Amino acid sequence: MEQPVWNFEQEPYDEHADETSYNLRAYFDRMDDAKMQQYDPAWSDEQLMQWDDNFTNENTLLLACCERDIEPEEYRRVIAQAIAYRHRVRPFLSALPDPNRSSGVRNP
Repeated sequence: MEQPVWNFEQEPYDEHADETSYNLRAYFDRMDDAKMQQYDPAWSDEQLMQWDDNFTNENTLLLACCERDIEPEEYRRVIAQAIAYRHRVRPFLSALPDPNRSSGVRNP
């Protein structure tokens, strides 16, 4: 699996961290940037769950290895943090060389 360019999972934050909170942050690291930019905080819970397309019939996010359920309220809070993180680090990441472009240097 290709690693995302984002590292929101490791970004410090003021909330109590557990396995579920790390997994949710990693989930957002792997979310396509174009998709994340579509997010609208004004959506109803139903619209949010339809847009993400990874919620269960019990209205919780389906993530592996979670200790607790992730409901829309927590999802909204953390995706807002992920969006703010991306806005903050995007200028720095865009200044890095493109790893898909050949630099002419070969690894031994």
